[in-house]
Amino acid sequence: MEDKNIIELHGIGQKRAELFRKRGINTLSELLYFFPRTHEDRTQFKSIADCAENEEVCICAEVYTPVSMFRVRKNMTISQMTVTDDSGMLQIVWYNNRFVKGQYHTGEKYVIYGKVVRDKYGKRQMVNPILEHEGKEQFTGKIVPIYPLSGNLTQKVVQSVMETAIKEAGRIDEYIPDFIRQKYSIAEINYAMKNIHFPDDANSYNIARRRFVFEELLILQLALLSRKDITNENSGIVFEDIKCVNDFIAELPFSLTNAQRRTLDEILYDCNNGKVMNRLVQGDVGSGKTAVAAAAIYTAVKNGHQAAMMAPTEILAKQHKETLDGFFEGMGIKTVLLTGGMRQSDKKEVYELIKSGVVDVVIGTHALIQDELQFDDLAFVVTDEQHRFGVEQRATLLSKGNNPHMLIMSATPIPRTLALILYGDLDISIIDELPPGRKEVKTYAVGENMRQRIYAFLEKSVLAHMQAYIVCPLVEDTEKSDLENAVDLCEKLKLRFPKFSIGLMHGKMKAKEKEEVMSEFSKGNIDILVSTTVIEVGVNVPNANIMVIENAERFGLSQLHQLRGRVGRGNEQAYCIMFAHGNNEVTKKRMETMCISNDGFYISEQDLKLRGPGDFFGTRQHGLPQMHIANLFSDSDILKEVQTASKEIIEGGYLKKKEFSPLLKRIDKILTDNIVMN
Repeated sequence: MEDKNIIELHGIGQKRAELFRKRGINTLSELLYFFPRTHEDRTQFKSIADCAENEEVCICAEVYTPVSMFRVRKNMTISQMTVTDDSGMLQIVWYNNRFVKGQYHTGEKYVIYGKVVRDKYGKRQMVNPILEHEGKEQFTGKIVPIYPLSGNLTQKVVQSVMETAIKEAGRIDEYIPDFIRQKYSIAEINYAMKNIHFPDDANSYNIARRRFVFEELLILQLALLSRKDITNENSGIVFEDIKCVNDFIAELPFSLTNAQRRTLDEILYDCNNGKVMNRLVQGDVGSGKTAVAAAAIYTAVKNGHQAAMMAPTEILAKQHKETLDGFFEGMGIKTVLLTGGMRQSDKKEVYELIKSGVVDVVIGTHALIQDELQFDDLAFVVTDEQHRFGVEQRATLLSKGNNPHMLIMSATPIPRTLALILYGDLDISIIDELPPGRKEVKTYAVGENMRQRIYAFLEKSVLAHMQAYIVCPLVEDTEKSDLENAVDLCEKLKLRFPKFSIGLMHGKMKAKEKEEVMSEFSKGNIDILVSTTVIEVGVNVPNANIMVIENAERFGLSQLHQLRGRVGRGNEQAYCIMFAHGNNEVTKKRMETMCISNDGFYISEQDLKLRGPGDFFGTRQHGLPQMHIANLFSDSDILKEVQTASKEIIEGGYLKKKEFSPLLKRIDKILTDNIVMN
């Protein structure tokens, strides 16, 4: 297939081409992959008398009375005409459509598609139906695609252009290897392309959809695999004595949960079997990931090696340093902090200590990947909140040792189906159990009528020496005026609570400024911190027990859960209060989910189910592109097949064969358009 500019298609002029370009559609191939959101079955013809109420049908009828128009009130006009067949009469109604006046004439016959309803007098009518001249039907009498449109593009235009595009495309080159299609019952691309847009029947559509879901996930998976870190096929440093970890566990002031023990066993098994470990540890805030990482680091050091832990910000690096020092107190393990903000003279001193092997554990930020830093014997690397680090950054840190083991920690629970795509080459451990006695954050969804009561509760809590976060979706009032924004809200709160210290933090601030604000908040010098979502992954502030989220309907469930995780880290009861606007069912369901559950994995599954994968909380951070047809929740079975097929294609060297250059181009496009895994 020759991929041409959309303006070269028959029936598309400059104006229409511009409308398509606003949808991101510039070429023939991009148009063909603009899939319908649903279909209307216009194959069911009935007589007017046989039409049931609320039934969507096609009728063949003659115009009995031409269109009449009348105004019912300002900005509201109603147009109507009567049509008839041998069985009865039907009223056709349009609201605010001045173009229908004079368009239909007595005696003309039309095929009409729409939903049959009854007016208050019991008469049958169709409101805003589709009409086409009898004998000139283009889309009535067929199964018709309905596309996700906005702006000035109409369904009729897109449907017409799509029919033309399929004809002008001719024969499309197949992307998927024949043996893969046969093994997984995947339809040939030309059959699928016709039936995804204009299916012969429901079964034809299902066959076509399966093909394109498989294709989309396959291309995505192959693209991600091409950007993965080194595999664990390389020889790794063997930790000869892994039982020494029992000495560390015995000194802990608490008992490890079963999930922590299971995860630690998996890590130490990897470090003992002779291959390089690449393992992701997922766990909710408070599940004890850091304790598990500390136990593994202890084992590395006691086996005569060095370890490193990299965090995305200086304040988090300092927090990890303090935590590890607490764990290792009296155990003869020397730690050091290395950050970009240190003086050059201090850095040089730290470099010497690390290179000479005096330091056992280095905790730091991106400063760990600077060229000047050399390790004596780096064998174990931990990265915290790994989506903040690109592939190249992690690879640079790994290159400072001789195939060191890699442990990746994430407090962002991801459904297993999504993790299979994002972390295809990693082993995954899940800490799905919280330590006993940890209090759940009490969560409430409230309306604007509760604001003064919430502010009174906030005031009472701060006077009792608690601290609070207030999160907004915007920095400044650049979008909808009904959304609270951080800058304006901060000023309002200063007037409302003049005795309190109120801070402001948002993404437009420099990194150093944000860290200074968070440092002041963690020291207790700020009572209420107004912020955008930059505090989503932040410092541990045990005294912060209240989280107020403005316009909660604007956030994904998993993002709300991550925000909620900023409070409840101390011994006092914590609260999360969500101001939610809008009464649609999805909003209600999401708010209800937050109120009834503190389980991050359950919430992430619901988020994926309710919102779809397109802008799922972590997917944009991970560079996962917008999906056009696949749904990672409902298509999980196909995803599992794709995992197997991807390995077969890679191992079979199919991407190197000339006939699969179109597939390779699709993969390269994803890598170019999306910073995959960055």
